[in-house]
Amino acid sequence: MQLKFFTVDVFTDRQFGGNPLAVFPDATGLSAEKMQTIAAEFNLAETTFVLPPQAPEHTARVRIFTPRAEMPFAGHPNVGTAFVLARLGECHGRPIAGDTLAFEEIAGLVRMDIQKQASTITGARLTSPQPLALGDAIPCEVIAQACSIAVDDIETRHHQPRIASCGVPFVMVELKSRETLAAAQPRADVFARHLPRDRATGIHIYVHTKRDGIDIQARMFAPLVGVAEDPATGSANVALIGLLAALAPASDLRLETKIAQGVDMGRPSLLEASAEKRQGKVTATHIGGSCVPVMQGVFDLA
Repeated sequence: MQLKFFTVDVFTDRQFGGNPLAVFPDATGLSAEKMQTIAAEFNLAETTFVLPPQAPEHTARVRIFTPRAEMPFAGHPNVGTAFVLARLGECHGRPIAGDTLAFEEIAGLVRMDIQKQASTITGARLTSPQPLALGDAIPCEVIAQACSIAVDDIETRHHQPRIASCGVPFVMVELKSRETLAAAQPRADVFARHLPRDRATGIHIYVHTKRDGIDIQARMFAPLVGVAEDPATGSANVALIGLLAALAPASDLRLETKIAQGVDMGRPSLLEASAEKRQGKVTATHIGGSCVPVMQGVFDLA
């Protein structure tokens, strides 16, 4: 069985930056076990498998796998998959008309807007499939151990470390300095004891900054799903922008933020996040960015 695949670098405008993704535009006939095995073979943060939609008005059903687990929703896989399908101009024999796609996923329906410069497809932006949900606070001592930092390095004036989700739960942790952000290292043993996969996918640490047009620098650790560190995590950053909008004192606002991630990995990524808030409630969250094609080929499946 031969399966065509494409790889793209997501949340970047140049090859070898951003977050790499493998996309199988026709995964018809593959079992979940085969998809997981293929994702482990690629060993990228995520691999996507595109299937015919269950509802004809939608573009596709998309399944997303890390090397170890299936994800209900993720950011860079959606952005990269939309980019690949839009460039192909069709999905499972149906032409893609217009600049809006709809992906059926475990977490719900993900709306995608294709981004262009003139007539050239450059990237995509997603709308989260679920509204912002805030979960438990996590003790600073647990975060400090899990990220190999000191408790005093954690900034708690704006919020305690806590779980936030727009489809996938992450622990949001603000730090006091860029130096601490760069020095952090994940400890999988602490994650396994205190933050199992069914509680949170990973820890998203960030610091506010105002340099080079960037508003936030971030890193994300998820060792229990096979991603020690992720170069760009749309699902975490879209929850982060939702949390920041929720914390803002204004009852009505549109918050737009540029987030850099992957810098300390040598895979610099730029994510453009936005959120709308009406009458004190976050009503929508978005994440988007540019993509560049890297490879295409055929996977020989025995």
